[in-house]
Amino acid sequence: MDAAKARSGQRVCVVGAGPCGLTALKNLSAAGIRDLVCYDEGQAIGGNWVFDERPDRHSVYDVTHLISSKRLSEFEDYPFPNDYPDYPSHRQIRSYFEDYAAHFGLLQFVRLATRVLRATLLPDQRWVISSIGPQGAREETFDYLVVCTGHHREPFTPEYPGRFSGEALHSSEYKRPDIFKDKRVLVVGGGNSACDISVDLARVARKTCISMRRGYHILPKLMFGRPSDLLYARLRNGFPLPRWLLQLLGSAAIRLFVGPLEKYGLQKPKGKLFETHPTLSSDILNALRNGTVLSRVGIDRLEENRVRFSDGTSEEFDVIIWATGYRISFPFLDKSVVTWEEAESVPLYLKMMHGLVPSVFFIGLFQPIGCIWRLADHQARIAALQIKGLLERPDDIEARIEREVNSPHWRFDKVSRHAVEVDYHDFRHELLKEIGSASLSSAGPQPAGPSADAAA
Repeated sequence: MDAAKARSGQRVCVVGAGPCGLTALKNLSAAGIRDLVCYDEGQAIGGNWVFDERPDRHSVYDVTHLISSKRLSEFEDYPFPNDYPDYPSHRQIRSYFEDYAAHFGLLQFVRLATRVLRATLLPDQRWVISSIGPQGAREETFDYLVVCTGHHREPFTPEYPGRFSGEALHSSEYKRPDIFKDKRVLVVGGGNSACDISVDLARVARKTCISMRRGYHILPKLMFGRPSDLLYARLRNGFPLPRWLLQLLGSAAIRLFVGPLEKYGLQKPKGKLFETHPTLSSDILNALRNGTVLSRVGIDRLEENRVRFSDGTSEEFDVIIWATGYRISFPFLDKSVVTWEEAESVPLYLKMMHGLVPSVFFIGLFQPIGCIWRLADHQARIAALQIKGLLERPDDIEARIEREVNSPHWRFDKVSRHAVEVDYHDFRHELLKEIGSASLSSAGPQPAGPSADAAA
């Protein structure tokens, strides 16, 4: 019997009070675990969804909206208000999280403005948490650690030959377009942030270009008058289609609504649909067609205020915004526990259970084509059931991790960007199957009502 099973203590530390941390608190509390503490360095709950003007604070930018629809983003036991639009704004999302925390009585567990400096694993598998907050530095010991800080913590900026003499910043520092008025701006990247920021900048900048080193699958948010992810959910859950046919039908539908990407000045994607993380943005497609945003290929080198591209062309810019993603980083954890900064895959069972350390759980450390926290709710339920002794930790967990790493849901491109990529529907099925392995009498209530996944 391992140390976690032999230990009866249930004192739990949750790091992060964003949506994943909140649902972890809800599930732990619902399981009867009351000795809970949640640390968050912010001034309010909600994590990155709390808009903060300060450039040194990672948060959403002012025009941020959800990129997954409300029906597939709301917690299954706590729906969005009926008057929310298909893709709610960050202000609506923050209000929703505050209501969620109040409804489930979660604020009593949260210590805001408190940074976790170090989480030290003891020989008996307990954790010493060193933190600093309004009451100064302190150390506390916990039986379990639940990490809910996600993978949007450490900005990644690529290196190129040469030097850029203008202003440069990462997309995590971008808040509003006003300060870039009448400037020539290059946004680097092809993900949702790059596209949103480019469209936002185009309203005030003298020139806005977006540089993509490869082709991306860019999907409109609405198709046939409905959110694209709901249509995909209906296709996935209504018909048992083989993967190749799903890709074929999806690609055909996108081509019908978008047309050839070359018409937008974009490169053709090399990988098939679902094998790289797609971008959901109707606005960037419109901006590229009407010329308010100009498409450029990848960067070859930097030459003072000039950027030379891989096709041999070059242009002068005043500002570069690097919308180039993040590294997976947990600075408060020792390297003996996690070293995944450059990993092509993360060795966790169900993207949450460590193979060698049974007293730590990672909640929300995955990237679906869809909403993270909705699935994190199921992960948190699994963690709570295990801590309560109602769900056994798999004895063959290392073999399961190996199978999971070697059998991804799709043939994802083997780069660090897809290290935590999952298929939303496959992953949800796997999480619910794990929950179902606990006895129904001990597992507690199931999610209320029919899920949007089935109703789509």
